[in-house]
Parts: sequence; C-alpha cells; structure tokens
Amino acid sequence: MQCPKCHRPLDDADDGVYICCADAVLQWRCTQCAKVSEGFAFPYGRCPHCGGGLEIVDAPPRLEGAAALEGIRKAFEIELGGQAFYRRAAIESQDPLMKDLFGALAAMEHEHMETLSRRYHAQVPDLQAGVGVELAAIFGGVEHRPADPSNLFRIAIALENRAASWFAECANRAPEGSPERQLYRELAAEEREHAQLLGTEHARWQAGKPGVLGAG
Repeated sequence: MQCPKCHRPLDDADDGVYICCADAVLQWRCTQCAKVSEGFAFPYGRCPHCGGGLEIVDAPPRLEGAAALEGIRKAFEIELGGQAFYRRAAIESQDPLMKDLFGALAAMEHEHMETLSRRYHAQVPDLQAGVGVELAAIFGGVEHRPADPSNLFRIAIALENRAASWFAECANRAPEGSPERQLYRELAAEEREHAQLLGTEHARWQAGKPGVLGAG
C-alpha cells in the first residue's frame, strides 16, 4: 500500500493512520532580522541567516494602500535591475568563474521574484531589456572600471546594500506595528542577505575558488 499523497510505501502496522508531510512547506519569520524563510524545519529552530528565533507566518499580512503597493513595486524593480545587471555582467565577464557565477546570480534573482510573487500575490514582471554595467555603477554609487574584473562585485554589492538601506529607512518611517513596517523589514533583510552572499562569492573568487552557488 502506498501513501496517496507522496506515493511512498506504507508500513502494514500503520493500520490506515499515518501522517504525510509532503508539500508541507511553511513560512518562518525571524524575530531578530525579519528575514522570511520557507521550509518545513530548520536546524535547532533558528534563523539560517542570523541565528535568531523563528515564528511561523500563519498568513501574509494584509497589505493595502499606496505605501504597501509602492514597497512591493520597488522590490520587483530592484530584483529586475539586479537580474538584468547580472545577465549583462555574465556576458561581459572574460573570467569563466565570474561568467558562471553571475549567470547563477541572475537565476537567483529570478527565483527571488518568484518567491515574492507567491508571498505577496503579485505577478512577476517581464524583463524587457538589459541594464548596462555603467548605469548600474552610477545607481550603486561606484566608479565603473572596465579593466578591473573585481569591480563588478563592488557594483553588485553596492546595489544590494543601497536597496537594503532604502527598505530599512522606509521601515523606520512606517507606523510601529503596521503591515507596511513588517513588509519593509522583510525586504531589507532579503537585500542584506544578497549583499552578504556576494561578499562571500567575491572572497572565494579572489582566492581562485568556485562560488558557493556552484560556479565552475
């Protein structure tokens, strides 16, 4: 006899009474950094990013009004810009490790947009055009140095840090306890995670090691 849900064989001793946790993916919010993670369980019940305590998100917050819509729109705008930048960086990179890495980062940004779409019930916008590295450097406040491959990392990290700071400022301006404040804290945490990941990838690239995203 098989479980009708996950199709794994059932023990005869189950006698028709059993629990199947297939598809039981839960959302957890860190009480410390506000990062939302998805999964059935995490080691020691702690946030995988900062080690803070986790609480189950029973339902997404009810987001209404111009402020909430602007926050979600801005989040997609940033993700679209990041995806376009990583695609362009992958094309322009001469280093095979960097080419693979930035391709993986572009895919990561797309996956993040899919997550935002599920979480906030918004349609993923289409990526209409690429973003030049020069424009991304201006937006991130970093000098563009085409002859320096490491500069692509600096631009990417600056973009993520700028986005995190913007969301954090919006959270501070939102009323205490409001859904908008929680939304902006979650989005800021996402961007800080990306900046930390990029810092790790940069250090590994400088050491000649493949990235943790599976580059090379």
